[in-house]
Amino acid sequence: MLLEVCATSLQSAINAQSGGAGRVELCDNLYEGGTTPSPGTILLAREKLNIKVHVLIRPRGSDFIYSDQEMEVICKDIEFCKKAGCDGVVIGFLNSDGTINADRTREMTDLARPMSVTFHRAFDMTRDPFEALDVLLNTGVDRLLTAGQQNKAPLGTDLIARLIKKSGNQMIIMPGSGVNEENVTWLHQHTGAVEFHLTGQRPVGSRMQYRKEGIFLGGLSQIPEYEYSVTSVERIRKIVEILNSLN
Repeated sequence: MLLEVCATSLQSAINAQSGGAGRVELCDNLYEGGTTPSPGTILLAREKLNIKVHVLIRPRGSDFIYSDQEMEVICKDIEFCKKAGCDGVVIGFLNSDGTINADRTREMTDLARPMSVTFHRAFDMTRDPFEALDVLLNTGVDRLLTAGQQNKAPLGTDLIARLIKKSGNQMIIMPGSGVNEENVTWLHQHTGAVEFHLTGQRPVGSRMQYRKEGIFLGGLSQIPEYEYSVTSVERIRKIVEILNSLN
């Protein structure tokens, strides 16, 4: 059993390690589904953590069809992570017809070696999950992060179980999104998954005393201006204890 924590800050990454997580996925901007974190965050995480560090490589939000210029950015980010001593990268490329872009996936996987490569939840946007899985099995990626083509992994349990059965030992299928201490045992029992992905966050209030009401710098009122989230050591420790009891 292995717990991967999606860490959106250096503090969250440190808290994940303190709670006993086996790996972190560094990212930023979860409101956009996650983008590549800053070089400073990557370098300091690699310096301060003893556990494995994987980095999300995604230059922007929205879809997973990238221009040649964006692919140049992606290549530079992968090369940076390799030089920084990261253990893995997390990538995802689609075609306009809802299929996996096999050429770009294979090319970026080869570029990333010897780092581990995870294909992220772009998979959940494909038209046919089993067609997509077959393509991924032929590209050499090590791991697939998926919610079973649902918004939350507990809703995609049946598909996740079928993907795990079909992939066998060729690829790790890792449930993510909506995974927590209350459902991780159920997910393991109903899918057979042995790696899990979650944030384990708790809200942290701003220290600002004066608060300007009605102004939203991101343009969306759903995004709080005076609150942020950080991974909770206590939540991660509890989930790790649950997973250890299942071994």
